[in-house]
Amino acid sequence: MTEMNRRRFGGWLAAAVGAGALAPGRLFAASPPGDPDPCDLPAHLRGLKPMTEGVAPISPAERLARLEQARRLMRESGIAAVVLEPGSSLYYFTGVRWGQSERTFAAVVPATGDLAWVCPAFEEARARELIPAGGEVRVWQEDESPFRLIAGILKDRGVATGKVGIEENLRFFILDNLRREAPALEYVSADPVTAGCRMIKSPAELALMQRAADITIAAFRATFPILHEGMTQYDVSGQMSAALTHLGGQEPWVLVGLGEYSAFPHGSIKPQRLRQGDVVLIDAGCSFQAYQADITRTSVLGKPTARQTRIWNLERKAQDAAFAAARPGATCESVDAAARKVIADAGFGPGYKVPGLPHRTGHGIGLDGHEWTYLVRGNQTKLRPGMCFSDEPTIVIYGEFGIRLEDCMYITDDGARFFSRQSESITRPV
Repeated sequence: MTEMNRRRFGGWLAAAVGAGALAPGRLFAASPPGDPDPCDLPAHLRGLKPMTEGVAPISPAERLARLEQARRLMRESGIAAVVLEPGSSLYYFTGVRWGQSERTFAAVVPATGDLAWVCPAFEEARARELIPAGGEVRVWQEDESPFRLIAGILKDRGVATGKVGIEENLRFFILDNLRREAPALEYVSADPVTAGCRMIKSPAELALMQRAADITIAAFRATFPILHEGMTQYDVSGQMSAALTHLGGQEPWVLVGLGEYSAFPHGSIKPQRLRQGDVVLIDAGCSFQAYQADITRTSVLGKPTARQTRIWNLERKAQDAAFAAARPGATCESVDAAARKVIADAGFGPGYKVPGLPHRTGHGIGLDGHEWTYLVRGNQTKLRPGMCFSDEPTIVIYGEFGIRLEDCMYITDDGARFFSRQSESITRPV
């Protein structure tokens, strides 16, 4: 599974197992957006309203502008065409969602000329419901080759030789069969085009990401007050997932670490029950009109110890250092270095060693929870307005606890801005 698929499966499992554990005799199904009977809702969801209104979707005009930007980048990179299959990049450029299977469904975006589609013949009617009007669709029967059709589109668009960009998530069997059909072409990474477009978010994209973050914060605000001794990690994640869904978040996911297991950056399968004095780490998010939120809050059930408070404050200082360093023109690695220095100066690390910060400071975010580019050592990419990142320098102390504060930020002309308000203290996570 990909990272986000693991998270989504974990969120579904948590919602089923955790919510069921708190409601003996029945499995609580988180209410879809709407106005369900308040008596049927858990207490922490009563009074919460779905937060789905008032944000415009991505317009057809913006998607057309994205395609034109892609064509400009293709020409600059010497790429004659890009081949896409279903996934976030296809959705980004066209608005079309389609599941992946062994039957190839693809789009060819040429640097010059019109986009064209390849589709199983028996799916043509459904495809034409989704594909923008006027798009060329070439279909293949079950005993025919879709790869020959892709090669034919390229040839008809004047791409008989030269470079063809392959989107990073396109599956190998498609590439392998395509190059058998068109061996004269040079197949290269499409990242300069796909990531080149997607790394810079428009105001409309930022608004959708803002709403996803607002929903996630509201779910945290509803969940932390109901934490109590005896809850398992699945109880906690189930209630958080239910809140995300009720508030209008789509594809909610939740990772929870309690006590010493809060040191596991992506959680542990070990049974956990919450006790007084335990660190509680909740990493959660959802999508809103396909755009992602990713936020982590860490607190303690009851009164924190002096050590827990000191490490929490150190983590907040590291997060602040990364935020301050995230300015236009700064390199991605310099942002990572700013956070890592705070933690190393306090005696942790160095580098990626634990106790300390064992992973990069942040990842890009947008249509995917993790996407280009990354705040990590060695990445010389310079920050530009419109780029979006998580800011999450975790402090891991195996055998004791872990502290992570994560908020996502976007770069403006004069520095970074957070989508969510940071935690104030270990006792006030939201």
